[in-house]
Amino acid sequence: MAHTAPSPHPGMGATLHDDGVTFRVWAPNARGVAAVGSYDEWKDPAQLSPDGDGSAGTWSVHVPGVSAGAEYQFKVTTGGGEDVWRADPYARVMTNSVGNSVVYDPHAFDWGDDDFQMPHWDDVVIYEMHVGTFAADQEHRGTFDRAAERLPYLRELGISVVQVMPPAEYAGDISWGYNPAHMFAVESSYGGPDAFKRFIKAAHEHGIAVIVDVVHNHIGPSDLDLWRFDGWHENDGGGIYFYNDWRAETPWGATRPDFGRAAVRQFLFDSAKLWLREFRCDGLRFDATAYIRSVHGTVQDAGSMLPDATEYLQSLNSALSSDQPWKLLIAEDLQNDPTVTMPVEQGGLGFHAQWDAGFVHVVRRALTELDDSGRDMSEVAQGILGTGRGAAGSRVIYTESHDEVANGKTRVPEAISPGAADSLAAKKRATLGSAAVFFAPGMPMFFQGQEMLADRYFDDSVPLDWRDVRDHSGIVAMHRHLIALRRNRQGTTAGLRGPNANVIRVDQGRGLIILHRWGQGGPHDDTLVALNFSASPVTDYRVGMPRAGRWAVRFNGDSTLYDPAFGDHPVFDVVTDPEPADDCAQSATLAVGAYSAVVLSLEP
Repeated sequence: MAHTAPSPHPGMGATLHDDGVTFRVWAPNARGVAAVGSYDEWKDPAQLSPDGDGSAGTWSVHVPGVSAGAEYQFKVTTGGGEDVWRADPYARVMTNSVGNSVVYDPHAFDWGDDDFQMPHWDDVVIYEMHVGTFAADQEHRGTFDRAAERLPYLRELGISVVQVMPPAEYAGDISWGYNPAHMFAVESSYGGPDAFKRFIKAAHEHGIAVIVDVVHNHIGPSDLDLWRFDGWHENDGGGIYFYNDWRAETPWGATRPDFGRAAVRQFLFDSAKLWLREFRCDGLRFDATAYIRSVHGTVQDAGSMLPDATEYLQSLNSALSSDQPWKLLIAEDLQNDPTVTMPVEQGGLGFHAQWDAGFVHVVRRALTELDDSGRDMSEVAQGILGTGRGAAGSRVIYTESHDEVANGKTRVPEAISPGAADSLAAKKRATLGSAAVFFAPGMPMFFQGQEMLADRYFDDSVPLDWRDVRDHSGIVAMHRHLIALRRNRQGTTAGLRGPNANVIRVDQGRGLIILHRWGQGGPHDDTLVALNFSASPVTDYRVGMPRAGRWAVRFNGDSTLYDPAFGDHPVFDVVTDPEPADDCAQSATLAVGAYSAVVLSLEP
């Protein structure tokens, strides 16, 4: 079978048409490229021809009679005359990470009447999920189909967004996912692209949005057919897809894409767009963006900055936001840099939100400090407010994430009481941390199992222990209540969704922070949060109140409803009196249990 003319059809990779498939690949230094596949029993290579005048470096051919499901590879003849076999960089399906590419029909999936709308960003509550362990048991690894069976649990919990750790095809069958080998293919051990689509469709049916974690700071390091794809490279570099000098280095042993090459930028842009358009994901979380825009991962090191990569992020976010402005773009930058979420036209990167390192490190330190007097409550208050780190809605706040509970770090309860994560102290302070996440200004996020007091560090080979739902049913119930309050499901705590926050008092001696949250203000909007980081409960504690009137208790974190060992310290509705305090014209006396949160809101 000889084909000498380039294809008249657009599209990279293997693009289905009524009469066959167009194959197109970027290989600017190749002498020749052929497509070989199961459709002709791997016997008759279809020779690709340079597109146009050849300056773009792409090769293509249209092969009649090829249909979805056919396996294929590219045979690339390098500039040195060597024939090398390569998977399609744009492959939509891989038999496995070192297997064959598979022709895929992206239009065949039946989405039914899926018309899901991303929740308003002030209603976002994120549940970070690792599919391989979230939906696993002792006999079976997790898949998207098995994860979909757990969606009713997440719906009842009240979460509005699932953030899926990277699902792109990676080396082997067990991984966190931050070692992508094929940027367009869904991990085969998770079930492939149709399984992911079934999961997203089911999540939407349950009222849950899906955000996908993407890795653009590095590719690989193993099972990487992109490495020296067409034979060319400089130094010891990886060839056309990667920097071939000091800029290639990353902390993960993988290689940084060359953001200075237009074809590489387009490759990454197309992979990001794929999740939002074809898979109907509701947003993207970009891994380690500091290592996209800087070789050493810090903007303070001017000599390691990568201007091409910064421009790439700006153009990517501008294009994605222009195309689908309701879809959420999150950066994991972890430098407390407000320019990450500034608009591009103001010199920012254009992300909508970023993970807030200034919250997690400060709050975790306070929760794990054994000595009550050793906590710096002003530091905790600043961490909660997010001062200098952008608007409330631009901060994703959490006490556990995949990074915070692995690689030598432990779950919060275990960090509080090593070897006794189900102790009273661990339960109290861990749930106080959850309350801080849900009641502080920002987008709350928690890691799978946190709501059931999971105590084992994250291990991608160990299933989440679902017996914890039964054993810690009260803690699960508490998280349901926290989420309902944060999302204002009862219509009495609108202020927790509002953008405004003010610390009324920081009491270092008593370990207390009194926080006022509001949107527009007024009844069922003005909300008061008392956080007690001390082993001593308080009673008749007078504080200033933002408005006069009756304030009703909406939450008592010390209630035995959540655990029979809790103190059940009594808290009551309060009516303000005209005694000024804390720069407020009125005040009231509060009660808060040990290591607990109390929430009150203004009644009509």
